[in-house]
Amino acid sequence: MKALAWHGRRDVRVDEVPDPAIETPTDAIIRVTTTAICGSDLHLYEVLGPFIDEGDILGHEPMGVVEEVGAEVTHIRPGDRVVIPFNISCGHCYMCDQKLYAQCETTQVREQGMGASLFGYTKLYGQVPGGQAEYLRVPQAHFGPIKVPEGPPDERFVYLSDVLPTAWQAVAFADVPEGGSVTVFGLGPIGQMCVRVARHLGYRVIGVDGVPERLEMARRYDIEVLNAQDCDDVPAAVRDLTDGRGTDSVIDAVGMEAHGSPGAKIAQSLTGLLPDAAAATFMKKAGVDRLAALYQAIETVRRGGTLSISGVYGGTADPLPMLRMFDKGIQVRMGQAHVKRWIDDLLPLVTGDGDPLGVEDLATHRLPLDEAPHGYEIFQKKKDGAIKVLLTP
Repeated sequence: MKALAWHGRRDVRVDEVPDPAIETPTDAIIRVTTTAICGSDLHLYEVLGPFIDEGDILGHEPMGVVEEVGAEVTHIRPGDRVVIPFNISCGHCYMCDQKLYAQCETTQVREQGMGASLFGYTKLYGQVPGGQAEYLRVPQAHFGPIKVPEGPPDERFVYLSDVLPTAWQAVAFADVPEGGSVTVFGLGPIGQMCVRVARHLGYRVIGVDGVPERLEMARRYDIEVLNAQDCDDVPAAVRDLTDGRGTDSVIDAVGMEAHGSPGAKIAQSLTGLLPDAAAATFMKKAGVDRLAALYQAIETVRRGGTLSISGVYGGTADPLPMLRMFDKGIQVRMGQAHVKRWIDDLLPLVTGDGDPLGVEDLATHRLPLDEAPHGYEIFQKKKDGAIKVLLTP
């Protein structure tokens, strides 16, 4: 089969690789019909190379049709249309019983000290072959796959794999009071859905980004926006809009590669020049993120408010302004999305007659799998108006 494989920093290629096969009774094989490039994939493209081997298959936002199931998989069968959550969870361990599926004890990557395994996301998360491929082996398929109806296009459902539950959790974790306000930093795919979910739930929403196409997309959903390129002090601008306080909540949907962090950017670049073993050791013990967006988020949230972090961070030596955070009395919530925890809330919004979250108005580019390297390039460089790229194997 064809699959998108990592070959080095900014070097991904479509390779011919062996077809996957059932390996355990809880496996399934799906034929992928749509798979997406995630903003998190760009961290692999640029920063996290020391934790990837050449030839690793990328991608964690797939959906498709069931081809084969193991003996212990009974809730889906060949021919079913399914979406695959990006985290791999068993559904019956202690953590899954708490609905903390991203911390599943059955699939935790203990040798790395990390949580549940993820599709296509480095040795840190199990080195499980990903879904930017023609076929995908799905471990823990007795629990994970989400069955969706026939009829509507894949775009109606594919975001259940990651984007929608990540955004829904980010808003839930933001703990916005009834009738309250929230600022969302970063209007990439997750940020776009964060602002739409928050607006759908009745909150006042301010979106912050510096890319014109992203700002315009948010405006289509009645979102107040601030152009970070035109604003010298975003937290002050938000306070000006909120009686001098800041918003009740803030969501950081940017993560480790925020613009405006030149020192950390240099450190990341220099780390990338080290041999993989040395770079991996350094990143585990002294890695730093580009924290400009996070610092601004801390300044923007009102005193006593909540900061929700959905952007991926990977640093182990990040300096945080603890005095400021303590003095403001803010609470912070973060983490990988517990996908299956939010599906009951989301399914009615994507299976009904309407499209209240605009899921069919998110993808800006739809490419065949063979053009995936081009998709990564334009997404990473924010070229050609790329906000979300879908791939068709």
